[in-house]
Order: sequence, then C-alpha cells, then structure tokens
Amino acid sequence: MSHAPLRLAIAGIGTVGAGVVSIVQHHAAMLRQRTGRDIIITAVSARDRTRDRGVSLDAYAWCDDAIALAQRTDVDVVVELMGGAEGAARQLVTQSLQAGKHVVTANKALIAHHGAELSEIAEASNVMLAFEAAVAGGIPIIKLIKEGLSANRYERIIGILNGTCNYILSVMERTGRDFADVLAEAQALGYAEADPSFDIDGVDASHKLCILSALAFSTVPNLQGMHCEGIRNIGADDILAAHELGYRIRLLAVTVQRPEGIELRVHPALMPQENKIAQVTDVYNAVHLFTSHAADMFIEGRGAGRDATASAVMADVIDIARGHTMLPFMVSAQTLARAQLVPLDAFDSAYYVRLRVRDTAGVLAELTRCFADHDISVASFIQHATHPNQEATIILTTHITTEAKVRAALVDIKALSSVVAPPCMIRIEEE
Repeated sequence: MSHAPLRLAIAGIGTVGAGVVSIVQHHAAMLRQRTGRDIIITAVSARDRTRDRGVSLDAYAWCDDAIALAQRTDVDVVVELMGGAEGAARQLVTQSLQAGKHVVTANKALIAHHGAELSEIAEASNVMLAFEAAVAGGIPIIKLIKEGLSANRYERIIGILNGTCNYILSVMERTGRDFADVLAEAQALGYAEADPSFDIDGVDASHKLCILSALAFSTVPNLQGMHCEGIRNIGADDILAAHELGYRIRLLAVTVQRPEGIELRVHPALMPQENKIAQVTDVYNAVHLFTSHAADMFIEGRGAGRDATASAVMADVIDIARGHTMLPFMVSAQTLARAQLVPLDAFDSAYYVRLRVRDTAGVLAELTRCFADHDISVASFIQHATHPNQEATIILTTHITTEAKVRAALVDIKALSSVVAPPCMIRIEEE
C-alpha cells in the first residue's frame, strides 16, 4: 500500500460536497491514523465560486470546467457529486476512469443507467468505481451486500429508499392531513425539492433499487421494464383505512429472484403495522435483505442529508486509501447477466381498492359482481361516511390474486355509472 498522500478532486460543492470537504479538513489526523496516509484535496469544481458553503476552498485549485479534473496530474481520485445520468457528470466519470483515476460518486442515476459500461472502463483501467453514497445515504448497504454478506445468495430485498416519500406518508399518518398539504410542508422544510417529481413519482427509489438488484443478482443494471409508481394518489382516506385494517402505507422498493426471472418494482404498499419496514418513519431509509445463509438482515438509518451522504462518500475514499479495491458489481462487468424481468401482470398479491360511488341501493352488489367475474375473492369491506352530495367512499381488500385480474376488474368497475371517480388500487405486502 502506498504511503503517499491520496489526492482528491471534488466536482460539485453543494451540500454533500461541502460535507466531504469538512470531513477531510476537520478529521485529517483520524483519517491518517485509519489509512496510514494523508487524504488531501487538490482541486474542486462547482458552478459558483462566490457562494458561501461554510467551508474554505481557498487552498484548492478551482476548475470552472469540471471535466478538466479528469486530466489533472495532481489528482488520484475524482469525487463526482454533480448528479445526472448524462452530460458533464457522465463525461467526467468516463474520462477520469479512462485516465486511470479512481472515481467515487453519489450519482444513482448515472450508475443505474450506465453502471455496466462504466464498470468495464474501470476494470480495463484497473481503477475503482465506487458508489456507496448512491443508495440510502449513510446506510452502508452496498458494503453489506458486497462484503459482509458476500458468501450469501440473495433471495429478496425490500426497502424504503426515499426519505421524502417516507416523511410525507409518516406525517399524513400522524396528523390525518392530506398529501398536498404535507408535501408543501416537506418543501418548506427542505425535505422535498421545488419540483418534487423525482421523489414522489418513485424515480429516485427506482434508480437505487436498480443498483441494489444488479449487485445482489449479478445482473446489468436495468431500468427498462421496472414498474415505477409514486405516492401522488395516496389520500388521507387511504391512510385512515389502512390503519383501520391494521396496516401502514409505505413506498416500497422490492426486488425478488424467481425461477422465471427477477421482480423489480417500486410502488406504495400496505404493510402490517408490526412489520419492521412499516415502523420506519420520517426521513429514514431501511433495507431488509433476505439471504441464503445469514437469514434476514434489517438495516435502518438516515437516507440523505449532508453528513450521512458525505460519510458514505468518505467510506469509499478510505477504501481506496487503504488499497482495498474491488470490482464495482462484485463480478466482472462482462459476466453480468441480462436479467429477465417478471412482468407485473404475473405478480401475486392481495389488493386494497378505494372507490367513490353514489350511495344508492345495489352498488355493493355491482362491485362484488365485477370482482367475481374476474375470479377475485373480496376479503374485507369498509364504507366511510356518506358525503354531502350522496356519495360514499368504499374500501375493499381482496384475497391473493394476480395483478392482471385486478386491473381487468377495475376497468369494468370504472365503467359503472355508480362509480364517480377513478378507483385507487394499492398492493398489500404482508412480509
């Protein structure tokens, strides 16, 4: 192992970048003790030189063009914190790897879209491409999969991978407030972006799940064919009904190895209140791993934020400083399989269905007939108070059936004259 200083360049000095700078500046002696060498920053790049980031950048070379960091001779590791699957981030990472520099990134979109290609470049250049911070912030889930549980076959992963959605659902649960109101609060507190689509539509969680699935099952990261559904349609009625039924609603990220292929899906789900995942609240993330020999492993922690994410970035930097390098996806990129994804229509589950109907005689009979026509057995029924315009909210749950059957039944139900709003369907995840 080299004892020369490990020289970092950081592209993107936002919240996380400033956190990385702070760790390097304030914990230099500890880092030297733990790695046997100094870790120093030599160059940085960001959009605005004048912005106050709470840390001093005066000692570092400034590059207006982040891509120029790839060619600097005083840089061993490029830390990419700009974000985005294309453009400057992709160029910088590609050129840095080609130039023989290690890369540490928190960019889940980049790895989800181009992870296999970048892994091949890293292997050819004999350098490390590390992305611990790309999934679940300060939770060391990638290290756990790649190292601590590497002797195991992974069977299933279930996680809460987006803190914004978990915060919104948790507050709705505690207060009875509706989605739009709580989203506005999350934006005011900085938990949600001005444009929250990336989070609340499930895109962020899908990128993270794509990476975990590729690691667990040695497959090429694949967003094509993944089912991705967010929480926009979850209302206060759903939170209340779930509670009455003994459940909580969470945005789940699920991947399962099946004989016919891999399930890969992000969607809201009802989970039993006593389930460990269901008990995760606010901005916390959690991952539940089901393995062949270590049984199941549950890990929870902060999924985002300056300190948690900067900690994950520096964990990868420390590995490089110690000379502990390994393949990005545990196996050679050329051996990654192209996964056959199981279509969602073949998915088996129980289902929750919320309906707004005219409160007239015979409505329930019409609804149950539609389900029976598609061989679906109704398990429970709740009717909430009649609305002033003689409309009622009806909640139904089904016994286990297929997604295809439920979707077909809902097409018929939507066409009924007694149904006055589009049905809301949520899957029930019992485990």
